[in-house]
Amino acid sequence: MVSWAFLLLAVIGAWLTLNAHRPYRGFGPLSVPTFFAGWLHSELVLHALSLQASIVALAIWLGGLERWPGWLALALTAASWGGMVSLLLLARQTGRTLGAALREGLGDDYKRRLPPPARARLHRHLPWSQLAAPLWFYASEVERIRDLPFAPGDNPRQRLDIYRRRGPNTRAPVLIQVHGGGWLIGDKRQQGVPLMLHLAAQGWVCVSTNYRLSPSATFPDHIIDVKRAIAWVREHIEDYGGDPEFIVITGGSAGGHLCSLAALTANDPSLQPGFEDVDTSVRACVPFYGVYDFTNGGGHMPSRGMGLVWVLERFVLKRSLVTDRAAFERASPLWRVNERAPPFFVIHGDRDNLVPVEDARRFVTSLRETSRAPVVYAELDGAHHAFDVFYSPRTQQVIRGVDRFLSWVYGEHLRARSARR
Repeated sequence: MVSWAFLLLAVIGAWLTLNAHRPYRGFGPLSVPTFFAGWLHSELVLHALSLQASIVALAIWLGGLERWPGWLALALTAASWGGMVSLLLLARQTGRTLGAALREGLGDDYKRRLPPPARARLHRHLPWSQLAAPLWFYASEVERIRDLPFAPGDNPRQRLDIYRRRGPNTRAPVLIQVHGGGWLIGDKRQQGVPLMLHLAAQGWVCVSTNYRLSPSATFPDHIIDVKRAIAWVREHIEDYGGDPEFIVITGGSAGGHLCSLAALTANDPSLQPGFEDVDTSVRACVPFYGVYDFTNGGGHMPSRGMGLVWVLERFVLKRSLVTDRAAFERASPLWRVNERAPPFFVIHGDRDNLVPVEDARRFVTSLRETSRAPVVYAELDGAHHAFDVFYSPRTQQVIRGVDRFLSWVYGEHLRARSARR
């Protein structure tokens, strides 16, 4: 009995490793469970290795190798461990991938143009304790101010949180984080926290915002709320130690879509009803695994069944792509690319089975052909969707890369401001 149970667990472990390397690419009932399995197994690979080692030790102690199923289980587990080590090595390569992307997009000398505090932490590694407790989101030097309303009324979805370093803060650079969730779910407390805690500890003021969700909300309500949050930050962030002249924006998945769209439609009066005259521009944008084309022009999303277009038509835009294609184009960052776009750092995983990496490539190509600002693109080997939600070897490398990019943008801002004086 023990040997058969051992074999069952070994088969499950081997499938998890195989799925992490080669996830299911279709869209349907299998896409979500295979995403969760691949995402968790690849980002928690150290914990998975420890768990499997414990299972092997327990199985041997209970006599699991006394019959042939136990030996087969041991062989499968050994093969799975080889695949898991490969996952770990891919995660550890993330730093080199990001470094090459930054040099390509910003120039080989970009490190020399970083502000002194950022240069001082170039070779500083994030603590291993984060990997041991990946969901422990705490930094003693950072305080969080919760649930500040950013729009008229008392809608709980129109509130934001502020993360800042304890003590006095004066004219610190500002980051706005927009959560994902398919425009249907999600919350400001659930995503982007590792990055915000890191930047806040370095002296940034970070703002995590909610927005109205579908199906109650209909697009463009979502982007209007994001722009309202930018407007609130512009007006009030100085009271919390931030610099209203330097605001950057980031987000993942649906948040990647919304932060990109906000960056590309600065001061568009059609998306700022009632606050048309407020400056909603941002200095840079860092979208993670974003959705960039609602029209599925590249054909990388499923065209039939419960795919992206189906969700958008029924719950988000509540229009038909066939009869109102212009509305889908207006909602797509790919169709809003322009020469005045701010600097972009686009990050996507090549194993993403929810938002195909091909759409990110199309978006980056369009940006590079049109925008006058730098465009950095990092395609991460072995990364699934939502790879940055909690601490992992890959997340730590991504945090350092984004820190360098944003510090470079901030350094350019400081040089330009000094030159104007």
